[in-house]
Amino acid sequence: MDVILLERVEKLGGIGDVVKVKDGFARNFLLPNKKALRANEANRKVFEANRARIEAENANRRGEAEKEAKSFKDASVTIIRQASNAGQLYGSVAVRDLVEVLNEAGHKVAKSAVVLDRPIKAIGVYDVRVALHPEVSVTVKVNIARSPEEAELQSQGVDVMAQVFEEGRDQGGFTEDYDANAEPGASAEAREESAQG
Repeated sequence: MDVILLERVEKLGGIGDVVKVKDGFARNFLLPNKKALRANEANRKVFEANRARIEAENANRRGEAEKEAKSFKDASVTIIRQASNAGQLYGSVAVRDLVEVLNEAGHKVAKSAVVLDRPIKAIGVYDVRVALHPEVSVTVKVNIARSPEEAELQSQGVDVMAQVFEEGRDQGGFTEDYDANAEPGASAEAREESAQG
């Protein structure tokens, strides 16, 4: 289906471009969200008649988004979640969680503005893109940790999981003595008994 874009759409085109898209994408996303019109002769005339107004409205929205983007300068948020010893979260951090945390931090963000390819499932520091306008986006640092202390270490650039494994190796907590003569699967007690017997 051919459509006329009413605003810039990422990976598609800018205002006024006539592009060919799949029917489902047009019917389910572009047309209901008023991002495009069907490309027929009547709609082309309507678009040309209103082009100046559409471009002016877009410029105003872009200007507001650019002002708002300045409030995001070096923005970062911290989310404390429970996680396994390997750093895997119990559950995941999704768009809804990020919107909630950003709103608490004083940034009014719509759910549709947060661009997250897949849910976050491990602790660490992530860069998340927030699209305030089709032509204006900002990057927010999201620090996901198990405790405020861990979040502070991660914000300083410390790889917390590597540090935990280093400490475990130093204390001998993650290693088991290896006996080359032991039968596969034999426990330490069974190996001692077979050595004595």
